[in-house]
Amino acid sequence: MSLLEIESLRLSIGNFEILKGVDLHIDQGEVLGLVGESGSGKSMTALTLMRLLPELAQTSGRVTFDGIDILNAPEAAMNKLRGDDIGMVFQEPMTALNPVKTIGEQVAEGIRWHTGANRRDAEDRARAMLDRVGLPEVKFPLSRYPHELSGGQRQRVVIAIACALEPKLLVADEPTTALDVVLQAQILELLRDLVDERRMGLLLISHDLAVVADMADRVTIMRHGEVMDAGETGRILTEKAHPYTRQLAEASTHVPERVSRFIPPPLTPPHKGEGDVDVEGARGRWRYPTLLEIRDVTRDYAGRRRSLFSKPEPFRAVRGVSFDLHEGQSMALVGRSGCGKSTLARMILALDRPTSGSIRFGGEELTTKSEADLRPSRRNMQVVFQDPYGSFNPRHKVERLVAEPLHLLESQPSRSDRRERVAQALGEVGLSAADMDKYPHEFSGGQRQRLSIARALITRPKLIVADEPVSALDVSIRAQVLDLFADLNQRLGVAYLFITHDLAVARAITDQVMVMHEGEIVERGDTGAVLDDPQSEAGKMLVAASPDLDRALARRRAANA
Repeated sequence: MSLLEIESLRLSIGNFEILKGVDLHIDQGEVLGLVGESGSGKSMTALTLMRLLPELAQTSGRVTFDGIDILNAPEAAMNKLRGDDIGMVFQEPMTALNPVKTIGEQVAEGIRWHTGANRRDAEDRARAMLDRVGLPEVKFPLSRYPHELSGGQRQRVVIAIACALEPKLLVADEPTTALDVVLQAQILELLRDLVDERRMGLLLISHDLAVVADMADRVTIMRHGEVMDAGETGRILTEKAHPYTRQLAEASTHVPERVSRFIPPPLTPPHKGEGDVDVEGARGRWRYPTLLEIRDVTRDYAGRRRSLFSKPEPFRAVRGVSFDLHEGQSMALVGRSGCGKSTLARMILALDRPTSGSIRFGGEELTTKSEADLRPSRRNMQVVFQDPYGSFNPRHKVERLVAEPLHLLESQPSRSDRRERVAQALGEVGLSAADMDKYPHEFSGGQRQRLSIARALITRPKLIVADEPVSALDVSIRAQVLDLFADLNQRLGVAYLFITHDLAVARAITDQVMVMHEGEIVERGDTGAVLDDPQSEAGKMLVAASPDLDRALARRRAANA
């Protein structure tokens, strides 16, 4: 008998059928990858297993865990199972953690509740578990709060909470989606070690086929609440016998069709007045004016006091960064979490000011401008955030949300002109004018990201800073959004600065790559050259840790040979 058996599982909420006869099983010490696009039913399958469904949900079929009938178990029995025999790692660590409780309290809480241990013993076990997930007390005392940790560190705390009582089954719902590739590799290795050490079953929910190919013994592929394909991971992902499996595999390695508008200049920073680049090519001669000039930019933040009477030591987040970005160029800024990428982006967008150095946009110095004087520059630079839903006011309709940047214009458009501009921006990202009267929750994740891009385009900017714009999207929607970015670059000549930890995105959509490490640019060059043969240690580490479907399948074939 398997540790977990799900047979003919159906789930409806109201009149909407979400799961339509799902079958899967997990044995002790086995990793099952559950794969599919957004809305396929992956997370709802996990929530059914945990019995964390809305009150109006109706289920049928059979879910058996370790001999227990989950669907018919009383709530008291489920309370004993959750966190003890079944642990769960949720997708977004910041929302899974209580912001007003320390990390020590949150790991110890389940230990005390399930075992009756006293506070000291529970804290000792919490300390040991945090150390096990790479958060030793010397650097990460139990008294820290979630906001004092990076995204990867918070995810480790969530894993510590889920694994503190050595569960028989761990459900991990997109546990590495927002993490840089090095942290992702470390956390996946940690999960694999826990499976091997404790003979724990692992249900790994992911839209990343490369991660599943690396981790899972078997894979189940879902679409629209139904199982499309299932079997041994290497066979399913190599043969791609099912059309939907083949579609997902192709989308995961998708590269947009684009002709680079930009041929890079020499990499040495040009002297003042020499930033424009003339290029001789097959179609004639082009001139690429310098759009953004960064010179010796640093950013310091106040550090922590080591004692009551000591002076806080400043922390340098960005260290003497210099580079140029030209009109129509697409550049990636890659690096590990905490390396300074987002801090640099905030300074470029004039949302933060550098401690020293110069930032010139369109030939004008930004660091000394007042907020009022920054308005013309802000018309020409916009941002696309990682989480489109979090960047929208859910109570406003699309027309108002997309039109927000129009307040930066010198003269405000009339109501009819505003609607016309919004309709045009929506059309450019593949949406329709009829979408103006909808709310954000009425759109899928990929459509909401298109709304973010439409909002960024409406002022006709010369530069878009895209902060992890596709990291939370499934592979099919990710491919669509990357195609959209490439198309806008070709048609409108928009320059991009992509901040990303996904090297596949950098390879697919950018002309050049900068590798950032501990606040410094340690490598820069043509995208293919840097990612195929990185010269810096930081670049080598990123490339080695980056998931790759073909590479993962090759390793499986070699291991089975």
